[in-house]
Amino acid sequence: MKTIWVKTIPFNKPVVTTALESGVDAIWVEDGFEEKVKELGRIKTISKNGNIKLSQDVVEIEIKGKEDEIEAAKLLTSKTVIIKTTDWTIIPLENLIAQKACDLIVYVRNVEEAQTALQILEKGVDGILLETTDLNEIKRCANLVKDVEEPIGLAIAKITKVEPLGMGDRVCIDTCTNMKPGEGMLVGNSSQAMFLVHSESVENPYVEQRPFRVNAGAIHAYTLLPKSRTKYLSELKMGDAVLIVNSNGKTQTAIVGRIKIEKRPLMLVEGEINSKPVSLILQNAETIRLCRPDGSPVSVVSIEKGTEVLTYQEIAGRHFGMKIQETIVEK
Repeated sequence: MKTIWVKTIPFNKPVVTTALESGVDAIWVEDGFEEKVKELGRIKTISKNGNIKLSQDVVEIEIKGKEDEIEAAKLLTSKTVIIKTTDWTIIPLENLIAQKACDLIVYVRNVEEAQTALQILEKGVDGILLETTDLNEIKRCANLVKDVEEPIGLAIAKITKVEPLGMGDRVCIDTCTNMKPGEGMLVGNSSQAMFLVHSESVENPYVEQRPFRVNAGAIHAYTLLPKSRTKYLSELKMGDAVLIVNSNGKTQTAIVGRIKIEKRPLMLVEGEINSKPVSLILQNAETIRLCRPDGSPVSVVSIEKGTEVLTYQEIAGRHFGMKIQETIVEK
């Protein structure tokens, strides 16, 4: 997930208020103004005495030439670094992105510069520091940053098996974001292969639409999270960040508002992606859906051998939710 900070020196109350309403991650103020920010809302402050301490947690460096770039690269081995370029050139940022070990934040003045910074070398900087009094620019940049997540490469799998099972605990993920048709979450019995489980954004005669919800599967299953991490469904809790994925692989971050674990009849769904297996245990109900290759939902009670659905596959194994290069067999 990318970061957006806003700098307001001298202190500007409308800037702070707009930044808070836009969901920025921190506000940089002069020493002594931290409490003025806290009076307006709960958010991290950046200053010598702020939540993020200048010089101690983060350092600022202006790049005027190669020597400054070399110094910034050294600092990036152990600290978060804020970069300011005199003429907003891209090359120094490309060089620093390629070799950094810690977070790289770059000054920007508008949404165009923010978009460029977030896309450099396809990976982008870790965050932006916006310095402006234009309230609309703050909103535009915040919307841009909060929507940035690397797209997921989806693959088509053919269903090979659908089998009703007994009763078990399944997890509904209720988020703070309404999803549209064609959107859902990636969930699988293995972290190496997952189905795109469709949100409950589909009209049906049985229950009301709940576009904020994904009936994701049994408690043991994995779901893919932001920054390419995973968690067991049973570990998710209120306030966690989860990853919403659409049928084109575009992603966005959502916050969990509630997790519902209930005993329900379950079913096993298995498929193959280029001869590699993918499986998931889901609730056996008409309202539970996967995604067809065109993004349309298909109920699990309607799928059969040969049905094509969208999936995600990765090669690396997982240890505590993080990718590792290790031989892992799951079956």
